[in-house]
Amino acid sequence: MQDILINWSPQETRVALVEHGAVQELHVERTLERGLVGNIYLGKVSRVLPGMQSAFIDIGLERTAFLHVADIVAPFTPGSRPSAPTPERDHRNGGPMVPIEKQVFEGQSLLVQVIKDPIGTKGARLSTQISIAGRLLVFLPQDNHIGVSQKIPSEQRESLRTRMLTLIEAAAAADSGGVVPTNTGGFILRTNGEDSSDAELAEDIGYLRKTWSRIRDASSKLPAMSLLHQDLSLLQRVLRDMTSEDTQTIRIDSREQFEVLLKFGLEFMPQAAGKLQHYKGERPIFDLYSVDEEIAKALGRRVELKSGGYLVVDQTEALTTVDVNTGGFVGARNFDDTIFKTNLEAAQAIARQLRLRNLGGIIIVDFIDMGRDDHREQVLAEFRKQLARDRVKTTAGGFSQLGLVEMTRKRTRESLAHMLCEPCAACGGQGIVKTARSVAYDVMREILREARQFTPREFRIVSSPQVIELFLDEESQHLAGLSDFIGKPISLQSEPAIGQGQYDIVLL
Repeated sequence: MQDILINWSPQETRVALVEHGAVQELHVERTLERGLVGNIYLGKVSRVLPGMQSAFIDIGLERTAFLHVADIVAPFTPGSRPSAPTPERDHRNGGPMVPIEKQVFEGQSLLVQVIKDPIGTKGARLSTQISIAGRLLVFLPQDNHIGVSQKIPSEQRESLRTRMLTLIEAAAAADSGGVVPTNTGGFILRTNGEDSSDAELAEDIGYLRKTWSRIRDASSKLPAMSLLHQDLSLLQRVLRDMTSEDTQTIRIDSREQFEVLLKFGLEFMPQAAGKLQHYKGERPIFDLYSVDEEIAKALGRRVELKSGGYLVVDQTEALTTVDVNTGGFVGARNFDDTIFKTNLEAAQAIARQLRLRNLGGIIIVDFIDMGRDDHREQVLAEFRKQLARDRVKTTAGGFSQLGLVEMTRKRTRESLAHMLCEPCAACGGQGIVKTARSVAYDVMREILREARQFTPREFRIVSSPQVIELFLDEESQHLAGLSDFIGKPISLQSEPAIGQGQYDIVLL
């Protein structure tokens, strides 16, 4: 069973998913950092550039957005029902490309969706192909195609497609008085919808169709440059993506946001809305399960195990590595049992850390070497069992010849560390800094180079207290010798704000 805790403030929303008394997932969204991708606007064409086969669209932002001909599919006129793309218009299906000047014109109102956020001086990039993401499905209202994620095994796709078609037609018939319309819209089953029940899929279909209906109504009533649909906030995604049959309660510490979320849930997800509670306790809501302590631990490299062993988690651009160590664990009868029990405990802890830190991509786990095949099989079985509890798609292979387990976990968002942290100013994200002595020797070499090019009255070394202390003590003779050699005085200036690996040489 699980509980969901929501800590809300105007600046930040934090969500913790708790299972059996332990925090399993953490989600953070900052108000100022919400992107525009997924937002749907009623834009106004401000300029068409035939030479670039593109157009600038005003969607009410500081800079106009950019629409390329490759991203135009079945232009939608507000108030009318969109048609499916035709081969003549959709050049990506092999048909001829229609020039942009024949598809859009200045002053035209156009329904567009942001597919890339503004960066620097560049405006947002747009598409006229609307897609609305649900928990299990993606809705393509301008298409009639029923698709299934390529990551789902091919032998299951046809039966899933048949199931979806039945559910979609039933939902469309219910909306139109029992008659199935010609265009029911296209749907794509997401990877995490592979094992969903008919009821769950039907609920997602209903939510997506209702959302699209609201967008269409708004597009015929609101003026150009209006925001018609914003991708769900973290609060709303709690109801859509995180709530399941196992969820007992969803507690939120803001009365105002509780009422907003309840209204949204009653309209789109009544079952999830019934689990909402307003938390009125005096203690901060995250103190109930020491969530802030878990966040601090999830940002560290080392994870302690109850037995005395520990994990070392290192996240790089290419992959994440997890190293298992016995540490001080000596509780088993012999060394083989010690290793086996440590690996079993580590298998559970690693699966939890992947969810807690939201680590994705390629992950390499280095369990402690085991001599017995049955021990390896049991550890691998336990690891896969724990991974199966993850809502995010994971795949884990067996032990390699080097004793490593290779696995992948789908990237759904930034990891917790990337979201909450930034590279260290002192080490540049390397995790290490030069010793004070190494920096001191770098400084002296730099002064020697400078003295060959310039003839100042004096050289002044500005560096960290550790480096300056070394020059005043153990390296004082070497510094004096350098001063005699170049024939110039060398002074020292300690700056506590400077990192140990940093320095500056001032020519006076």
